[in-house]
Amino acid sequence: MSNCKIYTKTGDKGQTSLVGGQRVSKGCERLESYGTIDELNSQIGLLITYCTDQRDIDFLTTVQGRLFSVGGYLATDNTQRAVSPGCTVTPEMVQSVEAEIDHIDALLPPLHQFILPGGSRAAAVCNVCRTVCRRAERCIIRLQETGVTVDECLTTYVNRLSDYLFILSRKLNADAKTADIIWR
Repeated sequence: MSNCKIYTKTGDKGQTSLVGGQRVSKGCERLESYGTIDELNSQIGLLITYCTDQRDIDFLTTVQGRLFSVGGYLATDNTQRAVSPGCTVTPEMVQSVEAEIDHIDALLPPLHQFILPGGSRAAAVCNVCRTVCRRAERCIIRLQETGVTVDECLTTYVNRLSDYLFILSRKLNADAKTADIIWR
């Protein structure tokens, strides 16, 4: 094992390095975008600890790996350096989320009313993930509005992921035999 220090002191003055070494403010939209993706990934790690269905655990673990790719993409200034092939989001990745949504949706009764976040602990944590995912999406959109080009598959993936987290929260309530909380 090497003697790699966990702290470098290079960010003490509010700057950090992008992939490729370019220094930027820790307050810039790019960092807000991939920092929120990192937060989502951490929240999903917490969610996994409440899941009991191995299929859900496996899919969420796959999502975590893909979120690392999303973060790597967002941390790369593609005007200065090519995005690593491992940091791209493909149409197949989007389709896998859609297929999982369809699978879960087929297991649940149709939804005819708005529901409130909550129910079981797992569903509540899943809804926190969903809202962090939506915030990440907004951050990425704001990044695009600064003139940064973001691949459409990436934005679609993050959007679809929030849909998945919504339907998964309903499944987690069903798994726990806890009713969704209807908004009245």
